[in-house]
Formats: sequence, structure tokens, C-alpha cells
Amino acid sequence: MKLRLLSTLILGLLVFNLQAQDKTLKIGHTSLDYILHLLPESKKIETDYKGFEQQLSKQLESKITAFQKEIETFQKGHAMMTDEAKSKKQVELQKSQESIQRFEIESKESLGRKQLELLQPAYDKIQKAIDQVAKEQGYTHVFNSEAGGLPVLLYASEDTDISNIVLKTLGIDTPKQTTMPGKKIKTKPS
Repeated sequence: MKLRLLSTLILGLLVFNLQAQDKTLKIGHTSLDYILHLLPESKKIETDYKGFEQQLSKQLESKITAFQKEIETFQKGHAMMTDEAKSKKQVELQKSQESIQRFEIESKESLGRKQLELLQPAYDKIQKAIDQVAKEQGYTHVFNSEAGGLPVLLYASEDTDISNIVLKTLGIDTPKQTTMPGKKIKTKPS
């Protein structure tokens, strides 16, 4: 109840502040997944990703098959081996197993990088379109409507960015012009 009241109060203050500044608050939302799914290039992205995933999966299967053969060979001949040879082979098998585990971890990381590499141009294209639509339609803020239940800001008009005011409040001088990842921030001359 208190959280709801606080949220309502904050939203009310935001709307009042924007109205006091003679600005209209216009909020929109979209679904990035929906848009991405309908992009013509989404099929190619999915195909390329699945191809890469299958390639890594085949490599892993090959490593596991080779490891299993090593174990079978060891189990068949271990009775005739000296203790020193057994120990040496067990160390080799342990290293092979660790190598497979490392490969699995690296494969997951590789898949993540590949997914990002494939999706980034599409997300850039979508973001550019969101920016264009927001500016043309007069939206001050646009949120992603399905980001795990929490709204994620996709667009905000530059005049609502309070970063430099916060920096000034913290006693940090802002440069004449600076860049942040993904956008250029213009500061007022001192």
C-alpha cells in the first residue's frame, strides 16, 4: 500500500513538474521481441545461431566420444598395467575430463557472444526506428513492455535527462561535451 502511494506520488510530481515547465508528458511502450520476431532478418539470425550451436555441439560430442573410448581402453587394459602406468593414465583421463568441462563452459560463453553479435545490428536498427517514431510522434519516453516484468526505458527525450544536474549536485564539473555509451550528451556552456 505504501509502495503504491509512493509510486502515485512520484508519478504525480513528475507530471506536475513537466506541466509546470509547459511540457507534455507522452509515454509509449513497445515489445522488442515482437518487433525482432517480425524483422525479415530474424530468420537468418536464428538459422546462423542454430548452425553455430550445432557446430559446437558436434565438437563436444566428438570430445566426449573420444574420452569414452579412452576410458574403455583403460578399463580393458588396466589389469595388465603397472601402478605407475595406471596413475599416469588416470591423470591423463582427469585432464581430458577437465578439458571437456572447460570446452562446455567456453561453448556457452561463445554462444552468448555469437547471439549478441548476430542480434546487435537488428537491435540497433530497431532502436533507430524507435528514436525516429518517438521524435516524430512527440513521445517523451518509450518503454519495452515485456522486459521481465520491469519496464526498460528505450527512449527519453534529451531535455528530460537530468544526469548533468545530478553531477552538479554531487559537485562534479561536467565537460562542455561528452559521450556516454550509445548517445552523445550535450552540456550547456559554463
